[in-house]
Amino acid sequence: MLHTDNPEIAKLLLTGNFGLERETLRVTENGRLSHLPHPFNPDNTHIVRDFCENQVEINTDVQTSAQDIINELKCHHEEILGVLSKLPEKETLWLSSNPPFIKNEEDVPVAKFFGKNSDKTTYREYLSNKYGRYKMAFSGIHFNYSFSGNLLRKNFEIETGISVGKGEETPEYQKYSDTLYLNLAENCLKHGWIIVALTAASPLSDISFWAPGVENSTVFSGMSSIRCSELGYWNFFVPTLDYSSKEGYADSIERYVKKGLISAPSELYYPIRLKPKGKNLLSTLRLSGINHIELRSIDLNPLTEYGIDVHDIEFLQLFLVYLASIPNQRLDDNDQVQSIQNIKSAAHFDIVNTKIMYPSKRALSITNAVFEFLDSMQWFFSQIDTGQNQHIYDVIDFQRKKFSDPDKYNYAQIILKKYSGDFAKKTLEESILNRNRNV
Repeated sequence: MLHTDNPEIAKLLLTGNFGLERETLRVTENGRLSHLPHPFNPDNTHIVRDFCENQVEINTDVQTSAQDIINELKCHHEEILGVLSKLPEKETLWLSSNPPFIKNEEDVPVAKFFGKNSDKTTYREYLSNKYGRYKMAFSGIHFNYSFSGNLLRKNFEIETGISVGKGEETPEYQKYSDTLYLNLAENCLKHGWIIVALTAASPLSDISFWAPGVENSTVFSGMSSIRCSELGYWNFFVPTLDYSSKEGYADSIERYVKKGLISAPSELYYPIRLKPKGKNLLSTLRLSGINHIELRSIDLNPLTEYGIDVHDIEFLQLFLVYLASIPNQRLDDNDQVQSIQNIKSAAHFDIVNTKIMYPSKRALSITNAVFEFLDSMQWFFSQIDTGQNQHIYDVIDFQRKKFSDPDKYNYAQIILKKYSGDFAKKTLEESILNRNRNV
């Protein structure tokens, strides 16, 4: 745990490293998915493709604040829209996590890689055959975070009495860091439902997602986030992982590959991932340890300029700091399965009657569970002099309003009213306006 009662730790508590991955679909000005090849420089590592040729992914650099991440996201967003606006047939970026009209699976063309990277296309074709391309057209945001080296080294010193210099990673220090991230990931699994509850922003979809080829109708599925719900993109089994050590964690993922349930670790569609520095391989994680945590269940927010609000990025940091500072409770297999179900349940639109079930078997409505969690977070931070306490309270209050006044602040409820009747047309109009504002 982070020793937040120590004044030096308190001052370093909100120092960390941020990274974002944002997926969006390219569409033409008549609201159809683009069939043009990826029009960006293949050597640009910041603007790449995800599953399909028309799905653009932004990978930011590592930044040290939420605002810096937004600033970088803005630059890449504007660069993309600038290129799309100059194509012979203008395109734009689709603002919603849910796709526009899909005529058939050929409308979602697998990304084409060649030469030494051709295995990336082979892998995508395997996913296409197994899960279908419609669900592959979902888009979202992944949030990556690591605590600063200064914070972890100071916390290690307080915990062990051993001082570690900058850049010095002794086996004892690496084991300590790995354990902190493993405990954090387990706490994130237990409480990860709140990320979905607070960032869900995709209650409406085009009818073609459910009835292939059918046009001109909008469907409300009863979900605030289809992609994070039971209707979304999950494996055909519920995995359970070992958080006792980095080796146990890696082995527990690899066992699903050995059983043939997934073809590679990257196919484990899990809401939280622990990742090493550099190439994301289990062998690298075993060798060099855990570098950061990734949260993967964040919807694109079409009510914002770049797909995510800076307050939500700030909240995710506070969420991770809080969970790294409270005791960890081991989750058995049943608890882990229930935690995944809680994440799916938090994607339901009915925030009053849908329940979150804790390992203690105590059940609360989504609304009451959100209030209880946010109150606990605020009390926790009120006991620490971070030098930024008022801002912390403002960030937490921003989240609280989504449930105390959902008509004005809850993304899914606002979008349901704003886009109902013609999801595809209204999303396209907003997407084109967004492009025109940013080029």
